[in-house]
Amino acid sequence: MIDKIHPFRAGKLFVAALVLSGIFIAGNASARDDKPNIVLIVMDNLGWGELGAYGGGILRGAETPRLDRLAAEGMRFLNFNVESQCTPSRSALMTGRHPIRSGTTKVVWGQLYGLTQWEYTIAEALSDAGYATAIYGKWHLGDTVGRFPTDQGFDEFYGIPNTTDESVYASGLQFDPESVTPPYIFESIRGEKPRKIKLYDRAARRQIDAELVQRSIRFVEKSVKAGKPFFAYLPLTQVHVPALPNEDFEGSTGNGRWADVLAEVDHRSGQVIDAMDRLGIRDNTIIIFMSENGPEQVYPYNGTAGPWRGTYFTALEGSLRAPFIIRWPGKIKAGTVHNEIMHITDVYPTLAKIVGATVPDDRYIDGLDQSALLTGHTTTGLRDGFPVYNGDQLQAYKWRNWKVHFLTQDSMLGDINRPGMPQVFNLLSDPKEQYNIYQYGAVHGEDSMWVTPAVMKLVLEHEQTLIDEPPIKLGTPDPYLPDSARP
Repeated sequence: MIDKIHPFRAGKLFVAALVLSGIFIAGNASARDDKPNIVLIVMDNLGWGELGAYGGGILRGAETPRLDRLAAEGMRFLNFNVESQCTPSRSALMTGRHPIRSGTTKVVWGQLYGLTQWEYTIAEALSDAGYATAIYGKWHLGDTVGRFPTDQGFDEFYGIPNTTDESVYASGLQFDPESVTPPYIFESIRGEKPRKIKLYDRAARRQIDAELVQRSIRFVEKSVKAGKPFFAYLPLTQVHVPALPNEDFEGSTGNGRWADVLAEVDHRSGQVIDAMDRLGIRDNTIIIFMSENGPEQVYPYNGTAGPWRGTYFTALEGSLRAPFIIRWPGKIKAGTVHNEIMHITDVYPTLAKIVGATVPDDRYIDGLDQSALLTGHTTTGLRDGFPVYNGDQLQAYKWRNWKVHFLTQDSMLGDINRPGMPQVFNLLSDPKEQYNIYQYGAVHGEDSMWVTPAVMKLVLEHEQTLIDEPPIKLGTPDPYLPDSARP
């Protein structure tokens, strides 16, 4: 295994980080007693409009009472934003950094990919703050030794290193296992080599989320018994193609397999929520339910983004906006709904602030600490916008209630076009991004051409950061150090 290298831990930077953490320095034991547990449930390609709390539920063929109740008991975001593909979103979540910085903008089959050991993940930050850490589910940030979750701050891992569509390989026409290695479900413990447990085929695909939930509950039980705060990361595999329900849910809704899967998603989430209540840790546990991508496009597994247009692999709102629900009894006001912009990179620094964990200061961190917004100390978020990448292309910039597209792409399989002028959309009056201000605005009296120069200033500032700290290139092997950290 490759040893982790974190320059910020050494010398003055490390001392400064400890000082900033204040309460953590004051006394490890007493501080740990007050640290909230964290359960992070992440769905794969669950669109904004799927849950009842977001206008879906029964309109999608299955009620979602458990998640609707979670939203009623906590805070629901209407403008939580993710990346356009799976690996970039998971990278942003783990590092608090735009994937363009980490070399994680996409996956190229056959090429080394994933997080370099130099990255300092949220799991590492929480582990260093005294948390037990585990992941049960889809990783998709590296499938080679040195890049498994247990090389990146997690104590335990059970799940799939890559993606769910691999589960159909073995049943494919003339599948050749000599040419393509069949996918496996893996298990690993920190410090040990990952072990193959069983084939990840269609049968295993139906069963895996039930397994993941049960294993996560056992981890929580073990942590509670040990008196240790925990970070349970549960990136479930639904509703990614192929969205196939567990046998217990097959035909349960009478509205088809997709609705059966939605019913199972709600049930599995409810099992996790119930475990917190049963163990008596409800009030000291932060539960987050979110999706890491917009909806699937491929029929019959296609989803919906509600009022927004587009699916993942685009820069449209349907790709970027995803459900985000958070409950922390007594700290987050129940029934709160926000339309403030929050980005997936914000999750890391926000949780770190809440628990007193260290965020690196020797690299660009794009995430913002939104803890004051969550706890009601302010009703205004810190974020005005963010750059929108699809792969390694900057396709758009979202700012306030505007979206500026530099490249246009209407669907996952659609052509990428470069318009003669950037296209500008008012997301309040035009949520489906159909009426370019330059084309329609003058005719209808909405002259908002000032938006483009305002956004271009932000784009140039962002691009300057990529010059100041050159991005890690896709396929960079370990060990990696940025030039600025080399002796």
